[in-house]
Amino acid sequence: MTTQHTSDAELAAQPAAYWTGVAYEAVISFTRSQQAELGFTQPQFWLLRNLSKNDISPDGRGMTVPELQQAMRSYLRPEDDLEAAAGVLLERGWVTRDAGDRLWITESGEEARVGLKQHAPAIRARIHQGIDDADYVTALKVLQQMIRNTGGTVA
Repeated sequence: MTTQHTSDAELAAQPAAYWTGVAYEAVISFTRSQQAELGFTQPQFWLLRNLSKNDISPDGRGMTVPELQQAMRSYLRPEDDLEAAAGVLLERGWVTRDAGDRLWITESGEEARVGLKQHAPAIRARIHQGIDDADYVTALKVLQQMIRNTGGTVA
């Protein structure tokens, strides 16, 4: 098989939208496959994170699935089914559901969240393999400027 090398000039002319889309799909696919091998899904982890007062939740209050969908709207994918993900967490005893249909993280759910979070550095290391921090920072700054240039908001 012959490897075709693209010149810097040719790369500079390629569409950013194409490459950001390819990168997004590849990184999400890789991350989710790694998590699946470890026995959990990204939406399950996000639910735990959003319900934990030690993570994303500011107060540890229970939330309904629609409230969680709203909280996660910027990163949920169309195929993510939070009700199904919550069902798995309920079966595992990692969350409970009250009479108001609010989900609450349990002590074992908090322990699971902490345990699942410990896998993130290894997944990140695989994604960042061969990329030094300076190049990564430059890439993010370029993407942020493209976002601003197109009227988007950089968080």
